[in-house]
Amino acid sequence: MTTHARKSLESVAIPLLAIVASMVVFGAFCAVCGAPFLAVFESIYKAGFGSWYAWQNSLVCAAPLMLCGLCTVLPARAGIITVGNEGAFVLGGLATSAAGLATQSAPAFVSLCCMAAAGAAAGGLWIMLAAALQHYRGVNAVISSLLLNYIALACMLQLVEGPMRDPHSLNFPATRAIAESHQLGKLFHSRVHMGLLFGVAAALLFWFLLEHTVWGMKLKIVAGNPRAAALVGLPLGSLILAASFWGGACAGLAGMVEVAAVQGRASAAIAAGYGYVGILVAFLSRQSPLRVILVSVFLGAIIASGGGLQRDLNLPDSTIVVFEGITFLMILASEMLYGRMKWWRGSNDAAS
Repeated sequence: MTTHARKSLESVAIPLLAIVASMVVFGAFCAVCGAPFLAVFESIYKAGFGSWYAWQNSLVCAAPLMLCGLCTVLPARAGIITVGNEGAFVLGGLATSAAGLATQSAPAFVSLCCMAAAGAAAGGLWIMLAAALQHYRGVNAVISSLLLNYIALACMLQLVEGPMRDPHSLNFPATRAIAESHQLGKLFHSRVHMGLLFGVAAALLFWFLLEHTVWGMKLKIVAGNPRAAALVGLPLGSLILAASFWGGACAGLAGMVEVAAVQGRASAAIAAGYGYVGILVAFLSRQSPLRVILVSVFLGAIIASGGGLQRDLNLPDSTIVVFEGITFLMILASEMLYGRMKWWRGSNDAAS
């Protein structure tokens, strides 16, 4: 087996192994809590994929996950690891609400374009800030982007409960609602909204840009050896900031989808954790935009199954968050396996 083939196999097999291991640990955890091991996964499958209604719930959850996953994938392809997805998502939703309310008198298409641009710009600038702090000031992007999440959430709450608050929202502060005619529609008379198309289109677009353009090749060089990239004259700063901006723009667009297709307004409810799950999407997909689509559907089904576990097995709805946490830990632990699976190595690897 050649080195390239082995690496390709590892990038698929090791995440799958991590998922299986996390399922075993999660099943054992649920068994300790009194839920039968096999019944747990039967309930998850039924709630996520067992019917067309279940599929719709899974795809609704998958739409923002695709975009939030790209928020980590794109900067990572330039050598910057960011975890500020939730902050970019929240600010994208807030900017969407502001733009939607400001353009209510405009045609629906114009208003939606303004909301998408505002959400993407807010998210892009937020992640680009973390990347700029690392590139120009040496501040670790993981730490800064994580802290920026809390700042973004605080800003959103301050505005929603203050200047942007709808006076008619009494016990649950929120902005005024966006006109229903200016919200994203549904696909084929289902519960799945058009945000799913945004996620799939963004994943396909950035897969093409990363794998089949000069820009994508430049990012690989920058991530692989920044010093060599600087020596050959590549603009490190602009490449890193551009990748980070577009990653954040995807998370901001996810916030736009949540507000314009699900919530209809900005409130504390938009901080539903999609940004944090998007980090898991990026790690499971091994920074591949194409795999982001499949992983998002899988994790979307996991999120949608929380209610099923509560109904079928009397487990708390938040139990599914434990599954996500265990999976993330297993993915991090599996990093040590890359390049060490000696039983995959053939004569070609030994010769190389």
